Amino acid sequence: MNSAVVIIPTYNEAANIQSLVRAVADLPVPFDILVVDDNSPDGTADLVRELKVTFTQLHLEVRKSKEGLGPAYIHGFKWALERGYDYLFEMDADFSHPPKSLPPMLALLKEYKADVVVGSRYKKGVRIRKWPLSRIILSFGASLYVRIITGLPVADPTAGFVGYNSKALTALSFDNIRFKGYAFQVAIKFWLWKKNFRIVEFPIIFTDRTAGNSKMNTSIINEAVFGIIGMKWRSVFNKQV
Repeated sequence: MNSAVVIIPTYNEAANIQSLVRAVADLPVPFDILVVDDNSPDGTADLVRELKVTFTQLHLEVRKSKEGLGPAYIHGFKWALERGYDYLFEMDADFSHPPKSLPPMLALLKEYKADVVVGSRYKKGVRIRKWPLSRIILSFGASLYVRIITGLPVADPTAGFVGYNSKALTALSFDNIRFKGYAFQVAIKFWLWKKNFRIVEFPIIFTDRTAGNSKMNTSIINEAVFGIIGMKWRSVFNKQV
């Protein structure tokens, strides 16, 4: 077992998952990989099972149904913490997050003694490829909104490419975090910041998916808009997770 594990939630990612697993496995720094699949009807889990024969560092957890990004990550966090990993990473399955950034992000956790490292699209400018201007404006506006509402000093608070020291994650009560979409990403960073854990950002180049379909929808956006306000309000009364 390696000290670091990359958790990849999947739902209908058959077009991407094999290439992504190979890309992570080929890195010069060893990582274990956990795929948390929400019972994808396109056979994503079957492809991972085939890869497990070749890659002993690859693990698979299949959930009964599609419940969203947040519950999938919480499942993965609990799985990894129970097995004693020191460093946990979350990463999308669609290659929007560059695998080559994993080693330097891990180094920030190990050598720079950060508690959280965020693979940031907005550190040192806007670093996004293949998104239309309207999507960039929406994403950047969402990040600005979160920073204004919460005070979170992170340029990309909605980022989904994040590494954690296990000690930071064990300080949270996952069962009290009920967000399913991108609000989950904000909540984890926000509560760790409130608990005085050290968050740093590592600039990445974010590239829109070229295969498979985006999971973004209006319910995810609504949850982020109104859920963040509720989260901030609870924090005023010290109702931390």
